[in-house]
Amino acid sequence: MSAVRVLVVDDSALMRRLVPQLLSGDPGIEVVGTAMDGVHALRKVAALAPDVLTLDVDMPRMDGIETLRALREANGPPAVVLSSLTRRDADLAFRALAAGAFDVVAKPHAAISTHIHEIAAELVAKIKAAAGARAVALAPPLPAAVPAPSAVPATAAGRQRAAAERVLAIGVSTGGPNALTYLLPQLPADFPAATLVVQHLPPGFTAMFAARLNAASRLEVREARDGDLVGPGRVLIAPGDRHLRVTRGALGAIAVLSDAPPARGHRPSADVLFASVAEEFGAAATGLIMTGMGDDGAAGLARIRQRGGRTLAQDERSCVVFGMPRAAIESGAVDEVVALAELPRYLRRHYEQGREVA
Repeated sequence: MSAVRVLVVDDSALMRRLVPQLLSGDPGIEVVGTAMDGVHALRKVAALAPDVLTLDVDMPRMDGIETLRALREANGPPAVVLSSLTRRDADLAFRALAAGAFDVVAKPHAAISTHIHEIAAELVAKIKAAAGARAVALAPPLPAAVPAPSAVPATAAGRQRAAAERVLAIGVSTGGPNALTYLLPQLPADFPAATLVVQHLPPGFTAMFAARLNAASRLEVREARDGDLVGPGRVLIAPGDRHLRVTRGALGAIAVLSDAPPARGHRPSADVLFASVAEEFGAAATGLIMTGMGDDGAAGLARIRQRGGRTLAQDERSCVVFGMPRAAIESGAVDEVVALAELPRYLRRHYEQGREVA
């Protein structure tokens, strides 16, 4: 198999030197060139025909967002965004995902020249996954009018403080921000299940992602905090680099965050969330595995199924990367495979009927 040809795009001369050095350690990757901004990048794409770009978002002349739009219009190669953890850059990273970026890798917190090696394995894996991914058609548009959380009726807001009787647990990775941005705003304000999400994102990105979803959704969406009530009308997203579990007590179910070691390389881990949901909710649990790299969630989804819960997977056609759903399906842990475009309707029916959808 030929090496993945990579173009490194960054306005920092240091990054244009360090990233190729970082990637040169993998024989499956060949850095074919560098570019200092989007204008140069588009010229280099035409001249060098790379398979994948690594892309900074905050650049002069033509930034990463404009570059991604131009690449999408020209049916160009996929891009893995390299982003700092500042609030501004995190916002740009989510805009980049919406503009078609394959995935995001966070630059190290500390001095980049000293700590760049910390992102090597993640960057290499995402570059290779991007090279093998196929384009996914955009989902149908969202409904025109979606009330902000402040406009949710008082009865729905009251349900947020109610104890959870049923729970929907979601595990998702690459392609997940756009998939969740499609799914969650289409769930009604009185959605009767508590919703818990593990989305593989860098630490520091999750709070902003939750805020963006909250602004677009009828449900309350936020980054989970230790001790948060798990209840209807509320979506809790595991913070980057912390496991999310649920436990039930006399006053209802609460979220429990943990710094326990990564599970199969992931923290937060969908397997950890699914296992706790299976234990605490049994047949009242629904597990959903969505687009993403690797096999996180397959074992936990099997636990939900063994305890009598419902298990779902996003279909291959609508996944950016089919790795996580494929692993769960091939393990026998999935009851039904559902297209992203059908998931909002499916989940509404599932909970409105109060029983599994036939």
